[in-house]
Amino acid sequence: MSSPHDKAWSDFWAQNTKSGQDGGCLPAKYQGIDDAQKAAWHEFATKLPRKAAMLDVASGDGRVMRWVLQKRPDVKPVGVDMAPVLPAAPKGAKLRGGVSMEALPFSDEKFDAVTSQFGFEYGDLKQAAAEVARVLKPDGLVGLITHRIDGPILAHNLARREQIGWAINEQDLIEVAKGNLKLRATGLQTVSTKVMNAPALGARQFGQGSAAWEIAEAVRQTLSLGARDHPANVARLLDTILGHARNEIGRINSLEAACKQTADAEGFLSAVNAAGLEQLSAEPMNDRVSDRPFADFRMLKPISS
Repeated sequence: MSSPHDKAWSDFWAQNTKSGQDGGCLPAKYQGIDDAQKAAWHEFATKLPRKAAMLDVASGDGRVMRWVLQKRPDVKPVGVDMAPVLPAAPKGAKLRGGVSMEALPFSDEKFDAVTSQFGFEYGDLKQAAAEVARVLKPDGLVGLITHRIDGPILAHNLARREQIGWAINEQDLIEVAKGNLKLRATGLQTVSTKVMNAPALGARQFGQGSAAWEIAEAVRQTLSLGARDHPANVARLLDTILGHARNEIGRINSLEAACKQTADAEGFLSAVNAAGLEQLSAEPMNDRVSDRPFADFRMLKPISS
């Protein structure tokens, strides 16, 4: 059975399958993060042997594989992700959904390299590290980009979680809108004042384009444009809005938990060491916008016997 975490990320990738955009967890001003990530993976790719077999864990839309292939088209990458619905794999790569990083469906010592970008820290660290070590060749290399608890990515998403909570909990817009639907049975077609005013209120409190404004405007438009539709159809659209909002909160909750795992430096190193891996380096990564590092690039390898 899928966990709330899996459902949240499945919903995220399903919504972004055809977006063609990078960095779906961040606004456009943070796109310098993608440039920094791309440069890091290009550098990592130069360290791989010719025709290296590479496993990308928690691959998402496969961007790590795409960036590695840009630098090293001879590499043979395969990506896995727990989410069953994923975008198409980059050309030259394979991508499999519904695969847990704690139970990789590959034979021992199969890969020359294992990579993960904002993925490894979402799993059970001990089990995930043990699986990475198992499928990695004795002279293999691991590259990880991991979240930071003090970085702009978490800060942005926590703010977005507050905005979503304002719309669906504090303002209770979905239930207010459904109450409005019930009044239609009496012949009243007007949209309630609370629903009509919510987008402007959300914009004043959190900013135009914020999640608060976004959800409030979606609810307003659903009621307004659905004035002549059957109330049951409008209610289903409202439920869809609520479902996506709750899934995003679930995704942000899992992001926060992942950041807490990497913030525990002792626990992180203990998990990888117990699996037979040693951390060679952990370099902070910066973009062009924030003076705070947004991630760490970690290099690991099997512990020499």
